[in-house]
Amino acid sequence: MKPFRVILYYCYSPVSDTETYRDQHHLFCVEHNLLGRIIIAPEGINGTVSGTPEDCEAYMNYIHSDERFKKTQFKIEEHDKIAFQKLHVRVKDEIVNSDLPVDPLVKTGKHLEPSEFRKLINDPDVVLVDMRSDYEHEVGKFKGAITFDMHNLRELPDHVQEIAHLKDKKIVTYCTGGIKCEKASAYLLDQGFKDVYQLHGGIIRYGLEEGGENFDGKCYVFDNRITVDVNHVNPTVISKCYICGTPSDRMINCANAECNTHVPVCENCGWEMEGACSDECKAHPGKRVYDGTGYYVSQSNHYHPLQGLKSQQKNIKKMKLAMREQAG
Repeated sequence: MKPFRVILYYCYSPVSDTETYRDQHHLFCVEHNLLGRIIIAPEGINGTVSGTPEDCEAYMNYIHSDERFKKTQFKIEEHDKIAFQKLHVRVKDEIVNSDLPVDPLVKTGKHLEPSEFRKLINDPDVVLVDMRSDYEHEVGKFKGAITFDMHNLRELPDHVQEIAHLKDKKIVTYCTGGIKCEKASAYLLDQGFKDVYQLHGGIIRYGLEEGGENFDGKCYVFDNRITVDVNHVNPTVISKCYICGTPSDRMINCANAECNTHVPVCENCGWEMEGACSDECKAHPGKRVYDGTGYYVSQSNHYHPLQGLKSQQKNIKKMKLAMREQAG
């Protein structure tokens, strides 16, 4: 057993008090030494959180104790250290950026549990469709899956015609943790696809529960691990070093902050290029210091980590003042 955990989850459930819940949620994370990225939106919650097993267990209990999120499914991975360097709990319009005109609470593809998915992946009548970004499926994807040259889910409408001829096939969508497929599968149904499924819990859950068979390469994740192993049955490497072309599934973000492209780079080229993806980026004045990982903490964009704590303190002061006024 490793000393830390990484937990990945989402839940579509209406949240009317997003700002208030964001403050309460953030305070809980601070009190339990949890780091990660959490998004709260009117449609639900989505997050990846890292901490000790005890603190992660307390967090999962906290989520499940809320009636809105009692059905939340967690993907739990062990790790040698905390997988984040900061805590961000933000309010946004969506828990995954898509702009797709669908509501997963009204309509979505049929959920396939990992064991069911494993039985279907070799069926010649099944079409696997990857709903992740190009840099994600470049380093890892299911054998024989259809991929799109898109950078985010908002671009799906521009690519759906590429599979229009498969509308009468059994379509199975998949993504990292399942969240993108809730909306992507609903969108395919709106576009006239007849039989649409989604891998419930995504690639991560399939690897944890079924060994990841037939997933080639590694799975891209959005924390400082960058990629993780999924396939413990028949693993292989499908990506090549962006610099020298040798097989490599070691992903980095370009050290040039203005580029920041996600590409596979072998360890030798990583050091030789100082984490840059090209000679131009290596010479760029905005190049960050490369530490061998290719992971860089994102800018906060005016986000204040103690915002929730400060808001909570203000509320407590207001309550105390009101109580003193009532007492006379």
